[in-house]
Amino acid sequence: MGFDILLKGGVLPDGRTADIAIANGRIAAIEPSIDAEAGEVVDISGDLVSPPFIDPHFHMDATLSYGRPRINTSGTLLEGIALWGELKAEQTEEEIAGRALRYCDWAVSMGLLAIRSHVDTSDDDAMKGVRALLSVRETVRPWLDLQLVAFPQDGFYRAPKAKENTLAALDMGVDVVGGIPHFERTMADGQASVTELCEIAAERGLMVDLHCDETDDPMSRHIEQLAYETQRLGLQGRVAGSHLTSMHSMDNYYVSKLLPLIAEAEVAAIPNPLINITLQGRHDTYPKRRGLMRVPEMLDHGIRVAWGQDCVLDPWYSLGTADMLDVAIMGLHVAQMTSPDAMRRCFDMVTGESAAIMGLDDLGLEKGKRASLVVLDAGDPIEAIRLRPDRLLVISNGRIVARRKRGGTTLALPGRPASVSRRHTVVGRSNVA
Repeated sequence: MGFDILLKGGVLPDGRTADIAIANGRIAAIEPSIDAEAGEVVDISGDLVSPPFIDPHFHMDATLSYGRPRINTSGTLLEGIALWGELKAEQTEEEIAGRALRYCDWAVSMGLLAIRSHVDTSDDDAMKGVRALLSVRETVRPWLDLQLVAFPQDGFYRAPKAKENTLAALDMGVDVVGGIPHFERTMADGQASVTELCEIAAERGLMVDLHCDETDDPMSRHIEQLAYETQRLGLQGRVAGSHLTSMHSMDNYYVSKLLPLIAEAEVAAIPNPLINITLQGRHDTYPKRRGLMRVPEMLDHGIRVAWGQDCVLDPWYSLGTADMLDVAIMGLHVAQMTSPDAMRRCFDMVTGESAAIMGLDDLGLEKGKRASLVVLDAGDPIEAIRLRPDRLLVISNGRIVARRKRGGTTLALPGRPASVSRRHTVVGRSNVA
């Protein structure tokens, strides 16, 4: 039997060594050894084969705009929002699409093959972004899954045209219902927006992903309302709360009540560590809060959690490279998830867990799934997080879309080796999860 691509000797995330055969855009076989003809045979002996990296929270309409119209000098969320308002008024639909496509190229080169992006639906200029990203979604569809969220950045009720534009965006084919309840004028308006947005999703059969409680205020508790509406409307498994940074500042007793409610409602959580720890705590002196939700405790309650990237070079964040392993290593450090099992969990939180939250059930390293995967210059998931290594091969829907030659550094040191590699086998740490 002939295959399109045959990968030989790769290391799976669970530590097994296997060959992977690809045909007709699907994984045709994963076995210890496959002897067959193929259009291309690639020796990946000792290299980690991973499901694609997936970003469940991003803002593609703003990406790569850093410095326009000016720089966020305070580094705060609110100045970023104000800057974004200025940028929206001057940018064109073509500019938005051009930046987004360039970012998608970056993403593919890093093995990031699925992104959930929020698109602003707040004001008169909103439909520029919606039209631009709908066009980009169609362009990249053969190699990258782009899932769009209708996001009223300035408040579903607070911005005069936000409700009208959000509904229009959904009518145009945007995939997910978004919102920002903590940015409404009052707590009551925020609660009401959660109710109405969830009802819209229930009526249309859509998923929900709300920017929820992205604040240092411990009394911002819209996640409680989101969990309630999820159960009331039967939306279990279709709802995510993004950011949830107020949880960092909440009273421990209240959190002991809240986490079981989130778990019971099957609401997923998406922390964005690079951005959360940069934007939050700006009003603090010391001790300074870092503003990350209580990730280990949520995982202990069985809540589905996945790391998001949020921003790259935009009004809110001045860095970023489309590397989800940067996100994983920052989340690992801030959440103090340093045991071997926890570090492997962090790797899954930028691959399989993100896929589950986005409903991408046809991705994964299993026979019959879509042949979208990444080969990394690392020996296991923990080493991949430590090194953030080269992506030697990126395959999307059965086609090789990116390659990179294995890197190396030559040395000129007396009595030392001529080259150096940062790969390292840790004695006593099993690769098997």
